[in-house]
Amino acid sequence: MPASVIDRQRRSLVVLIAVTVAALVFAVLLVMVRLQWPPLESIDRGAASGINGLVAGDAPLVAAVKAVTWLGSSGVLWAVIGAAAIILALRKQWRLAAYLLITGAGALVLDPILKSLVGRLRPVVAHPIAHGTGNSFPSGHSLGSIVCYGAVLLVFLPAARGRWRTAFITVIVALVALIGISRILLGVHYLSDVVGAWAIGIAWLGVTAVAFELTRHAAGLPVTDPVTEGLEPEARADLRPAQPEPAEGKAHTRDRGRVAAGIGVAWVLILGIVVGLGELVTKAGNGNVLGDRTIPHWFAAHRTPGGDSWSLAFSTLGATQAILVVALATCVVFLAITRRWLPVVFIATVMSGELAAFLVAATVVKRPRPDVVHLDHALPTSSYPSGHVAATCCLYVAVAILVIGCARGWWRWLFLIPAVVMPVGVAISRMYRGEHHPTDILGSLLFAALWLTAVTVLIKPRAPGAPRAGRRAGQPGSGEPAELRPAPRALS
Repeated sequence: MPASVIDRQRRSLVVLIAVTVAALVFAVLLVMVRLQWPPLESIDRGAASGINGLVAGDAPLVAAVKAVTWLGSSGVLWAVIGAAAIILALRKQWRLAAYLLITGAGALVLDPILKSLVGRLRPVVAHPIAHGTGNSFPSGHSLGSIVCYGAVLLVFLPAARGRWRTAFITVIVALVALIGISRILLGVHYLSDVVGAWAIGIAWLGVTAVAFELTRHAAGLPVTDPVTEGLEPEARADLRPAQPEPAEGKAHTRDRGRVAAGIGVAWVLILGIVVGLGELVTKAGNGNVLGDRTIPHWFAAHRTPGGDSWSLAFSTLGATQAILVVALATCVVFLAITRRWLPVVFIATVMSGELAAFLVAATVVKRPRPDVVHLDHALPTSSYPSGHVAATCCLYVAVAILVIGCARGWWRWLFLIPAVVMPVGVAISRMYRGEHHPTDILGSLLFAALWLTAVTVLIKPRAPGAPRAGRRAGQPGSGEPAELRPAPRALS
């Protein structure tokens, strides 16, 4: 028997043993927790009190721990699984996409079932920092994180080589460990809750990996070692986030430096214009420039239940969380289809520049909100400019620029509809809800127009090969094959 086959069998046996040991560890912990074994209860309670006391009263450390634990929340985990599945589906890796969704769904189902079977109450600590819902064993955050991030590791491992593979594995392992530790630091889980979650998570990953290997065997593909080779080594070319860039010379590096410098200068100049407009309106205006006083009062006097509902919908779509979700989804889709980083860089530059400019302008101008009843409460920033409108305009217009510049066909012009409707709807909703003056909206639109123009001109998001007049799809430089059709797979 060849040495390679023997070595592969040996590694498969090691994986099988590890999965079996993890399942046994979970089974033993399950029995001890269910029977409330005194030694384990004593260790758990002592660890919960002692570890919780390490962070109690330290506000910055508590904030950092809560940020880490947020990365293990179901919303974040499903966003990660969903984004990865979209990339795989767009690149025709249907089995891997199905594996991610099934594996993640398994963790979602296992957690409530096991919690209800055990029925363990949450820890009671002297300095509670957070409050968990439901029962305690096993830790849902720990189980979800080891399953979801572990599945992502097994799927995309073939794309990592050398030091990148080491970094990839290290980041995933550290992230899973920190999420589990954060649950104990916050005082919402016992030590055995976290260890048990890790154990059953490893066992579930092993079961799903074996099931995936069976599908490979049925398809006539060779057996692999998922821990060292990943689930689908043959898909390495499709799993890479982008095509390898050609070797960069000094001239190319200088060009990038000029672009970065130009973006920085443009941002400062545009910010100065927007801040100057805000100072002019608030200090030199008569208080009713462009209806700053009359329009918010008119909206406040004509509010209706239906208007409250639609304004809340548009306002929510323009809020930070919704904007972040759409921006990330856009980056994922364009990266998966075009296999280029340029669209991601374009979106990231536009949105980060908008956020920074909004925070600086709001801090400098410090304009009070309209003197009407506000439908939103405890807003953290001042009135000028409108962050909702600026972010919405920048994002949806940037998406339209990318699609129109990279696609070919009449459908690409449909993206102008959300680029117009979304900013208008958000702008009206913010004035309707009493949060902004008309000149706040004007300042945001002015910033968005100038900033989008500057970034588009400097970055040139329409990469080489995008459509031009007179070129048919399929011809060199037509763009559709190069940009909006996934790159052909490399022969394995």
